[in-house]
Amino acid sequence: MKVHGADVLVGPLPVESRIKGEVHMATQAVEVPSKRLSLRQRLDVGNGLTPYYLVLPTVLVTVAGMFFPILISLWLSFFDRLPGPSTEFIGLSNYIQLIASSEFRSSLSTTLIFTLIAVTLETLFGLGIALLLNDTFPGRGLVRAAVLVPWAFPALLSAQMWSLMYNDRTGIISYFLQQMHILAPGSTLLQTNSGIMTAAIIADVWKTTPFMALLLLAGLQVIPPELYEASTVDGATGFQQFWTITLPMLNGPLTVALLFRTLASLGVFELFYILGGNQVQSMASYSYNYMFTRSTFDFPPGVAAAVVLFVIVIVQITYRFSAMMIVLKGYVKLTSTPPSDQREAKQVQKRKEF
Repeated sequence: MKVHGADVLVGPLPVESRIKGEVHMATQAVEVPSKRLSLRQRLDVGNGLTPYYLVLPTVLVTVAGMFFPILISLWLSFFDRLPGPSTEFIGLSNYIQLIASSEFRSSLSTTLIFTLIAVTLETLFGLGIALLLNDTFPGRGLVRAAVLVPWAFPALLSAQMWSLMYNDRTGIISYFLQQMHILAPGSTLLQTNSGIMTAAIIADVWKTTPFMALLLLAGLQVIPPELYEASTVDGATGFQQFWTITLPMLNGPLTVALLFRTLASLGVFELFYILGGNQVQSMASYSYNYMFTRSTFDFPPGVAAAVVLFVIVIVQITYRFSAMMIVLKGYVKLTSTPPSDQREAKQVQKRKEF
């Protein structure tokens, strides 16, 4: 039959045509478009190590940048002067010289005392500020931003600012201390070794306490409030909640904060250099003076002092992480359910189901 000049089939299709059409339709129904592979799937060789292969160049460059200066410093500490035609290998003589040097022992004790007192005060003040900022009160966001202002100052600028406040004529701190008769007229904290140490600790605590508070505040905000609610129902006091809930849950953030601040305090340089010059030396300033302000014969002992400081830092890192792992293992052991209790719980669950 023709409709508008075109042939049109009328009536049922032949059997053969229907069979072919059904086969054709079935073939079209099972066709699925091919999925485009991603770059990671194309690079994957089937062993799951592809991500590690991709980050390996970055890791190698980072490790080389970290350990190459350390190895060079260790190598230079075994010679009597800077590398040259007349350089001699003297082994551990520079380290023996350091141990026998009263100047090095003084810088070592100064660094350790400064680190111990400063980090302790920063931790106590930082924890107190974090606990206060963790509560809800009007203007909390503004207070949080204001607390971070001292931490935003560069260390060199902060040390210079405190040096001006300690000035014997124009310093505001020296003025108040003189008015309270703690200092004699015209005197300042920066005239004695103990005064320089005290001034450096005050300046460091002022600058870095916000850093401790920020890290500890982040740890406080992830503690589930249900723990405090349950302990309140059980009749626990505020101190008991702090001792049994807050401190154990802050173990990780507290360890990280202590690690960062301890490492930074061991390498303190700007505060002692600006506040006291060479009158009181830290280990970093001792190394700097021997390496860059004296003769070439004093360069290797300065490098040896830097290597000793690096060893102290490594020991500190190892100690902090070991302590954290021990506490975490003990916490997991205390909170995990014994196998016998697990079996009893499963039996009770089965009885309830029946």
